[in-house]
Amino acid sequence: MAHLPSLSALRAFEAAARHLSFTRAAEELHVTQAAISHQVKALEDELGCTLFLRLSRRVALTEEGRLLAAAATEAFTRIESGLEAVGRAGQSGVVNVSVSPSFAVKWLVPRLDNFRRQHPDIDVRISANDRMVDPVREKVDLCIRYGSGRYPKLDTTRLLTDQVFPVCSPQLLATGPELKSPEDLKDHVLLHDEMMKHDPLRPDWTKWFSAAGVTGVDASRGFSFSHASMMLDAAAAGQGVALGRSTLVADDVANGRLVRPFDVSFTCGFGYYIAVPKGVPMGPRIQAFRDWLLQEAQRTESIFAADAKESTDVGGTSTEGATEDANAQRSAV
Repeated sequence: MAHLPSLSALRAFEAAARHLSFTRAAEELHVTQAAISHQVKALEDELGCTLFLRLSRRVALTEEGRLLAAAATEAFTRIESGLEAVGRAGQSGVVNVSVSPSFAVKWLVPRLDNFRRQHPDIDVRISANDRMVDPVREKVDLCIRYGSGRYPKLDTTRLLTDQVFPVCSPQLLATGPELKSPEDLKDHVLLHDEMMKHDPLRPDWTKWFSAAGVTGVDASRGFSFSHASMMLDAAAAGQGVALGRSTLVADDVANGRLVRPFDVSFTCGFGYYIAVPKGVPMGPRIQAFRDWLLQEAQRTESIFAADAKESTDVGGTSTEGATEDANAQRSAV
């Protein structure tokens, strides 16, 4: 490991590089301009290279200075965010969680009362959106992400693996066009969600028809929705047949709001994962929420345990590894 120079010298250099001004760096760090200049010169001597070009009325970074400045700014930002996270981990009261809107609506929120009963002293703050978040920078204690589970700078634990199968309303099954075999779907409106629509591993009707051995049905026709929860609401309203993921339809199937017209399902190559920043202590309250999530996930997966034994795996690990780099850019859905 390379010898690390003085932290105070690095801090002085980083501030001066960010502002391109020794004066403004001195104001930020509450020291004199001479102290900044001395620290930077000492750092240059220690590294054996020039970091700043001292011009007549300003300073400019050398190539070495630009390289070190980028690394130093990222490092100090991470340290500051990490210290804040450590401070939050030692506090009782709040867990900040980032999830997708569909997962929040269809799975997490309906179960929060269970967590509240077990941990009445811990509050949960849910931030639901589809964009990728940086938990350290955005002060998020725990994320729930949909993908292969490979995320740079995050420790992950599998939460739920999806079985994928058609669902519809009981009324549609009883009064709509015949729906006795998968081939009958040609006479029904197919409902789609647009989640990761450009990702070849995402679950879609084409993959389900392949698992069911069905040909000659246009898998692209029908209604499309930006969120899975909207698609499932449309299915419950009798507007068509949706391709459901077991995680999101578990409650609707259990209470009869949706039914499965066929037994055919396949295992999706993606799953839901708990993700936390590497190297940042979770603390007892975050650990309690994580443990509770895993307990609830076991209950959910038990509903479809029998189906999982008979499912056809069309998205397994043989294709996941090839998309590891792309997965790092996927949104938290």
